Amino acid sequence: MTAVCLLIYLGLEELNAATPADSIKPEFHAVRIAQALNLSGKLDDPAWLRAEPVELNYEASPGENTPARQRTQAMILYDDKYIYLGFRCYDSVPGNIRANLSDRDKIFGDDYVIATIDTYNSHQRGFEFAVNPYGIQGDLLMMGSGNEDVSYDMLWESAAAKNAAGWTAEMAIPLKSLSFSAKASQEWTISLLRNIPRDNRYLCTWTPLDRNNPSYIAQGGKLTGLEGIKPGFSLDLLPYTMIQSTGSKSDLADPASPMIRNSIKARIGGGIQYSPGPNVSINAVINPDFSQIESDADQLSVNTTFALSYPEKRPFFMTGMDLLQTPMYYSRTINNPLYALKLNGKQGQLSYLFLGAYDRNTIITVPGEEESNTIETVNGSYVGVGRIRYDLGNENFIGTLFLSRNFKNAHNYLNGLDWNFKFWKNWYFQGEVFLSNTKEINDTTLFKSDKKFGSTGHDAGFNGEKYFGRGSHVTLMRQGRNYSFSLTQNNFSPTYQTYNGLFPQVDGKTTDMQHSYNFLPNKKFIQVWGLFARTDLIYNYDGRFKNLTIMPGFNLNMIGQTRLNAGYLVVNRELFRNKFFSSVNRASINIQSTPIKGVSLALSGDIGRFIYRTIDPVTGKGYTITSELDLEPFSRLKTSFTWTIAKLSSLNDSSQFYQGNIVRNITSFQFTKRFFLRNIVQYNTFSKTFSIYPLLNYKFNAFTMFCAGMTQDLLNYNQVDYKFKTSGYQYFVKLQYLFSK
Repeated sequence: MTAVCLLIYLGLEELNAATPADSIKPEFHAVRIAQALNLSGKLDDPAWLRAEPVELNYEASPGENTPARQRTQAMILYDDKYIYLGFRCYDSVPGNIRANLSDRDKIFGDDYVIATIDTYNSHQRGFEFAVNPYGIQGDLLMMGSGNEDVSYDMLWESAAAKNAAGWTAEMAIPLKSLSFSAKASQEWTISLLRNIPRDNRYLCTWTPLDRNNPSYIAQGGKLTGLEGIKPGFSLDLLPYTMIQSTGSKSDLADPASPMIRNSIKARIGGGIQYSPGPNVSINAVINPDFSQIESDADQLSVNTTFALSYPEKRPFFMTGMDLLQTPMYYSRTINNPLYALKLNGKQGQLSYLFLGAYDRNTIITVPGEEESNTIETVNGSYVGVGRIRYDLGNENFIGTLFLSRNFKNAHNYLNGLDWNFKFWKNWYFQGEVFLSNTKEINDTTLFKSDKKFGSTGHDAGFNGEKYFGRGSHVTLMRQGRNYSFSLTQNNFSPTYQTYNGLFPQVDGKTTDMQHSYNFLPNKKFIQVWGLFARTDLIYNYDGRFKNLTIMPGFNLNMIGQTRLNAGYLVVNRELFRNKFFSSVNRASINIQSTPIKGVSLALSGDIGRFIYRTIDPVTGKGYTITSELDLEPFSRLKTSFTWTIAKLSSLNDSSQFYQGNIVRNITSFQFTKRFFLRNIVQYNTFSKTFSIYPLLNYKFNAFTMFCAGMTQDLLNYNQVDYKFKTSGYQYFVKLQYLFSK
């Protein structure tokens, strides 16, 4: 397979060579200064007078490289320890500036400026640093042609200030936090952008953006003038100490049962990060605690036969995610680690990551053709992750992936090869191929099942069987200004498994094709409108038809930062549990809008016919709709409401199969830049649970914090004497402090 990929790459290089070279990139020249800057947010340090400003002259959206509506200047300086970025953001109506005093990374609906820095010019990874008019930070990691990891955090400094002409901002980015080569003279790629949210979301950029080129990083300019800088040695210690008290009801089925209250306990743990060289980082954690992490929102699990996924929020597992963008790896399968160790770095064009962990309570998702099973165990297991990627330039790469999960007498191993080749500026050939090797736990008390893995002779139960599995995902894709297209083939055998990923559906050969065409009138009320169509065809590995869907639709981008996307399943035929279903037609809709300052709305869902996926499945009529409302009545207060409602009824007599809703509210009050109070309230009528999660948090920086909070879960017994009763609780106080050298 490696030889095949190499031949493909050589062929694509010929196509790339025939493509006209990009125009000469503009330069953003950094000026060295002798002393550290004083960040006031006002650009009033005399050293800024030495900078060589550039102008963000282009409106990239909704205009298409038209003159920017507001003037923006950017400046850059540096010394031995920091890179300093300054922005002067003029505004003809300063009273319309949208900004809020909020927690870090909560600024992306505000006015803000952002710099994206690609230190290797590979167009594979960019460090993103954003600041709003209050000086609140946002940092992200851009991956490939536009995917962003919002969980990325770095220790850096910022300040901003409003004035009669608009606002100004300053950033100080430590060189020791950036990875780059050891060359005496550096030349990086940098992109500069200003977001101005008004009746539309206006994006002003330093360099023009070609909408036929999907890579934002590749269209940046050159950052020059960096001489004699070195990526620094760093050593960070992040210990924590926590005191907690917990309790749980002795019998959840009995509302009169007593609460078992555990004694107050102390817990300690922490992490260490060591960078001995310019492009190597070693991270380790022991007995980590993530109690301050925002709780997961309940997802609608009724009428779902496959395991649900949740976003990763734990800091240790989020670093290096740019190398692990595949469903074969799902970090939340590392459920309750006692310790974990991670090594990642870059040597020339070679990027690598290795992770090892001991998981105290392993959760295994056993996939299937029509359903998956999730088994929670008290079994400990050793986790191994290995990732190597060789960057070939112009977003092209070849990589390998190795995953392992080892028990005392069982294991799951996965080996894979992946690639990405770009040609003709906006065409991509991407793919992954995998081989899995599984030896099951031999304990049917954990999981007993007669569910067969196709016609392989193996079943899903934990009876010690051994088997191999294979899988592949191959895509040919075009992303263009007007026309976009993708053709994807997914083949995963019945015995394919990954204990380190969340891949619940196997035994399928799926062909997916998508087309879309956008028109760009760029008028006052409608900026973009378009048409799209998607087709899916699935057969299992025994050649049996499983599913055919055809969905056409349309999309609109309108005034008021309003987007509408709607489609209709004109064909939806499926074989489920040996019953054939046709005419399972339904409409889908997604609307997002920010019509005025401080108000955002969203509505998404499906309405029509669904398969009621029980042991004896039938067709029903109903809907699943999620609505969201975000309010910012003033700069310190933000409250968000989410409401999901679902209903399914019989086609014959309108009797209900199910009906319920999930309501969630997150309200936060920001006392200062560092100090906030957050409360989460959630009610799920399907599970009859009510939850409250208040948290008081003082953040000295992204890593050092003091927090106090609680979780309280209640059950609705719906009885005269017992309505809501507490089923469990936790109270905690935690101090986490970063020691950095």
